[in-house]
Amino acid sequence: MDAGSQKATGTLTGKPLLYFTSIFVSLGVFLFGYDQGVMSGIITGPYFLQYFQEPTRAQLGTMVAILEIGALVWLTGVVSSLMVGRVGDIIGRRRTIFYGSMVFVVGGAFQAFAVGMDSMIVGRVISGFGVGMLSTIVPVYQSEISPADHRGRLACIEFTGNIVGYAASVWVDYLCSFIESDFSWRLPLLLQCLMGSLLCVGSLIISETPRWLLDNDHDAEGIIVIANLHAGGDTEHPRAKQEFNEIKENVLIMRAEGERSYADMWRKYKKRLLIAMSSQAFAQLNGINVISYYAPLVFEEAGWTGRDAILMTGLNALVYVASTVPPWFLVDHWGRRPILLSGAIIMAFSLSMISYSIYLDIALTPTLTVFFVIVYNAFFGYSWGPIPWLYPPEILPLSVRAKGASLSTATNWAFNWVVGEMTPVLQEVIEWRLYLLHAFFCCMSFVLVYFTYPETKGISLEEMDQIFGDASIVPTPLAQDDLEAEIESDGGILQHRMSVEDEELDPLGVSRPSEEQAFINRRSTDKSDRQHGHPE
Repeated sequence: MDAGSQKATGTLTGKPLLYFTSIFVSLGVFLFGYDQGVMSGIITGPYFLQYFQEPTRAQLGTMVAILEIGALVWLTGVVSSLMVGRVGDIIGRRRTIFYGSMVFVVGGAFQAFAVGMDSMIVGRVISGFGVGMLSTIVPVYQSEISPADHRGRLACIEFTGNIVGYAASVWVDYLCSFIESDFSWRLPLLLQCLMGSLLCVGSLIISETPRWLLDNDHDAEGIIVIANLHAGGDTEHPRAKQEFNEIKENVLIMRAEGERSYADMWRKYKKRLLIAMSSQAFAQLNGINVISYYAPLVFEEAGWTGRDAILMTGLNALVYVASTVPPWFLVDHWGRRPILLSGAIIMAFSLSMISYSIYLDIALTPTLTVFFVIVYNAFFGYSWGPIPWLYPPEILPLSVRAKGASLSTATNWAFNWVVGEMTPVLQEVIEWRLYLLHAFFCCMSFVLVYFTYPETKGISLEEMDQIFGDASIVPTPLAQDDLEAEIESDGGILQHRMSVEDEELDPLGVSRPSEEQAFINRRSTDKSDRQHGHPE
């Protein structure tokens, strides 16, 4: 952990720092969206088809969906025994973002300079490794730096970054389609490397999350990050002290339970995991990647051809981006459940109408198909797009958050691969009935949310145990006294640790040991005052 990075963002503190950091790390999901969408326009281009010797629909499906295999392999630990969740716990959220972006850049280079189908697939797999890391750790990072009353908004802003990446890839594909050479498909793929490099460099500047810092006993750095994010940089501010106490108490409770394996996590938090995994599964089964990956093919099926199909995809992408903005303001006001429920209904209706329009095969079919695709995309962007990325990391406890988020994201990638692999084949075999299949899944997701998903708006991460009724410890007055005594003991250790860590800070560090020590020294006085009824 590079302690000095905690002040490397300059003079920004409070909400400006919080929003700057959130928007910047959203570049990680921007890459996710760009890499998902960039193939949709490329695979219909004449130079791409000629270079790869007119690949079949099945070969196109493999080339597109192999990205998910790379992500899934990384997430499920097929290559090694470590999942990305475990890596994030060991080296930190920030370093995982750094390494994930590096891997992504390498994969993008393989794709941009591909000399055949094999090298293109290798590049897609490598990019999948990087995307798998980023798509897991960025939501965890986001949830751990966000206050409860802004967590939903910041997660939705993150998802907007994902869709901006998708929209950017579509328009890059469209503009590059005017290039009369192989650069028409190589240039869009090469741009991935530029954006991945930007995230790689930026990850050296952003701070580590306070929850990871306190969980790994970097308390001095943790209080600085908390103060910078939530208290204007003042380590003595009551909100900074309260946040520090709540996180540290939760850390000590989890530590008392011991290391949690994946089996332990499943036994104790099965309901939370099933909700987290199901939300990501239905985010794919509800049909979005039928549009995201193969929108030009959908529009060609409806009557639009060539570059016009890519143009329609680009217009749809702009509406898609716009649709992700309303949840910024609604998710922490309405809550998660109403957004998911209303989105599922409209999406089911829109998919049914897409199916019916293609079935009719009349003069209005191209127009009707574009209209209902846009409506579907808009309501996905408002509901089942952002919320499944917000829900898993916010409902999982700190001790298993990265591991649980890894499993839920692996579920997303698994179903992502199934949809990506099967769509071009099913478009040929069952044609217009494909959209009815996904409409059915939308209806199933409505039932699941209505009966099993709790509302989590405004609930702090440390209070989620009360929502699910699986709290590790329900402190009695005596247990609370013991816990506070342990925190006080930890505070004494912290003073010594700070004096050691301050000597190890890199030149970018601006630690303030005297203020931190004063904060720790005053904790005993503050608790004594509260016990005797004095205000803090």
